[in-house]
Amino acid sequence: MAEREPVRPATARPPQPHDSARLHVSGRARYCDDEPEPANLLHLAFGLGSAAHANIAAMDLAAVRTAPGVVAVFTAEDIPGANDVSPVAHDDLLLAEGAVTYVGQPLFIVAATSRNAARKAARLGRIDYEPLPAHLTIAQAQAAGSLLEPTQRMAQGDAAGALGAAPYRLSGSFAMGGQDHFYLEGQIAMARPGEDGQMHVLSSTQHPSEVQHLVAHMLGLPSADVTVEVRRMGGGFGGKETQAAFFAAAAALVASKTGRPAKFRCDRDDDMVMTGKRHDFEVSYEVGHDDAGRVLALRLLLSARCGATLDLSAGINDRAMFHADNCYFLRDVEILSERLRTNTVSNTAFRGFGGPQGMLAIERIMDHVALRLGLDPLDVRIANLYGPGRDVTPYGMTVADMIAGPLIARLRQDARYDARRAEVAAFNARNMVLKKGISLTPVKFGISFTTTHLNQAGALVHVYADGSIQLNHGGTEMGQGLYIKVAQVVADVFAVPVAAVRITATRTDKVPNTSATAASSGADLNAMAAHRAATMLRDRIAAFLARAYGCGEEDVRFAPEGVIVAETVLTFAQACRKAHLGRIGLSATGFYATPEIHYDRAAHKGQPFYYFAYGAAVSEVVIDTLTGEHKVLAVDILHDVGRSLNPAIDRGQIEGGFLQGQGWLTTEELVFDGEGHLLTHAPSTYKIPTASDRARHFEIALWDGDNVKPTINRSKAVGEPPLMLANSVFLALGQAVAATAPERREIPPLDAPATPEAILRAIAGHRAG
Repeated sequence: MAEREPVRPATARPPQPHDSARLHVSGRARYCDDEPEPANLLHLAFGLGSAAHANIAAMDLAAVRTAPGVVAVFTAEDIPGANDVSPVAHDDLLLAEGAVTYVGQPLFIVAATSRNAARKAARLGRIDYEPLPAHLTIAQAQAAGSLLEPTQRMAQGDAAGALGAAPYRLSGSFAMGGQDHFYLEGQIAMARPGEDGQMHVLSSTQHPSEVQHLVAHMLGLPSADVTVEVRRMGGGFGGKETQAAFFAAAAALVASKTGRPAKFRCDRDDDMVMTGKRHDFEVSYEVGHDDAGRVLALRLLLSARCGATLDLSAGINDRAMFHADNCYFLRDVEILSERLRTNTVSNTAFRGFGGPQGMLAIERIMDHVALRLGLDPLDVRIANLYGPGRDVTPYGMTVADMIAGPLIARLRQDARYDARRAEVAAFNARNMVLKKGISLTPVKFGISFTTTHLNQAGALVHVYADGSIQLNHGGTEMGQGLYIKVAQVVADVFAVPVAAVRITATRTDKVPNTSATAASSGADLNAMAAHRAATMLRDRIAAFLARAYGCGEEDVRFAPEGVIVAETVLTFAQACRKAHLGRIGLSATGFYATPEIHYDRAAHKGQPFYYFAYGAAVSEVVIDTLTGEHKVLAVDILHDVGRSLNPAIDRGQIEGGFLQGQGWLTTEELVFDGEGHLLTHAPSTYKIPTASDRARHFEIALWDGDNVKPTINRSKAVGEPPLMLANSVFLALGQAVAATAPERREIPPLDAPATPEAILRAIAGHRAG
């Protein structure tokens, strides 16, 4: 059955502020830690392992148990059900059993009368280890053949044959680091035991249903006996998709065992040590091309440090392969993906979910080809774009909505790219110490969960007899504006002010079996489900009023001035009161499943995405060749959000995503020592972007085109794609480094993040050849 497209509102609403904006700036927005603490509350801390890989010979917790304020200590032996907080493979233990596989692995839980007492006591455990061989780096894991799953291959055409026939060939490699999520609100959960063994958990999580199921299995309960609730998170970025389960499960275990409420608010240092990051990658490639820079053949190897357990690494690395084409047609290509098991904390979901790493790889290749030929990298990019007869991806999906070409052309003109590129060249010719670079890079990002069954959502809408509306759905709010977007959709169905819609916390006892708020799909899925529920209610009310007033249902209209029934105008509240008195049900659920998607993972072929979101950015930078410091001077962005549900929210996501991507590629460096200890585990040593890192010239424009697919109001997802616009910053820095020895037509050996040290190494390497 064909998908029925939602009817757009007759007039567009002005951009709405975030539903919690006033609460945020006044300090009245309530997060988990702001909830009143119940009597007899216990505070928790993990005792963490200090070895990267070792058997646990002995664990002496006597000093922990007798420490001031300690009420109880729990180990794996105290778990009544499954010792498992993993999303897929059942290999993430809540508490270690017999061995540790990374530094920071939880060994035991301390429950105390205060947070400080719990944290102090957790340091008193005496653990005897029997060391085992540890693979900490990508190179060490490769040498040991340490894989989480077999190396995956995605291909089309004949890469080997085309490479042999190509008139020009080149090869290269580079590395890109990981990234900590650094959400402003750290990991936190509070569990309250209920009657008859039930459990209520407040959790800062992007995936309430997964936390519900894991807590239930851990306690040996049915899922119906566990309710997980989240009103808002202070940031997530993927770091609260699977990682929140550790803290929720620990709180639930203690609450179940003691009969007292339990709260786990993790310290920032511990949070950074024990939670997963963006995957760091090493990339190597061999490319064949012609004299216009068109890629004729490509062999690409993506090697990822995944950590000690699977977590979501399979899907993340799959998406890296999906986005290794970006906007470019690769007729003869072989993409290999190594998923390496290392004795480090398991890397996890992060905004982009592997897409940024795959996309940066192909963008680096485009720059390499351009430098070798002495061409403008933008012209090489344009020469390789998808187009008619060149429209099939390496995974067999036809690109039917390709707008990158006209989008790039418009940005090229509006941002004065060609004139500024000439100005940069002139500047570099005049200056020996300071060197500038400029780059325009596009983005094509696939929208949908690549695990097909996750592309579903539910919503619950109540209309009360006074005309007020209550909304609940499976999406979670982490600052991205999902709640206000869905509320707008519901308000539009009834033609009432957004203020008439009361947004409520996401709860597993209201909407069950929800997917994570991730993959940029929150509005696509949940707004459509809410639209269906609201439309069902509107149609019920309309049918009742038509009967009551003796007219056709087509004569009942919901408009800003009221509900118009033939010649009569009722307020929305009057219409609802009449429907209630007429015994009409004013509560409805809605459900939506994304159509047209399918994927054969064994063959790496199919249509994993419903549509693509596009964008492009021009970034201009300057580096100091003596210190390695850099500054982003100007950023111009043109981004495709379809028919925006809320331009103000979308612009905020674009700017925030870009700055987060810029941080990943320039300042945010994760440093581990030779024994697997994270050294950069606080803001004193781990540098996220600040206001001063934002370019003074920062312009954002929205592409004026609808989604070709019948999404909610023909909008497009906006959460993840803007992060990859920051590739332009990294590539502009590469251009600036290349300008230190312009006679060399070679890509500088610049790795990400492009810290001052990395830039100085790249300059030295480029000059030395």
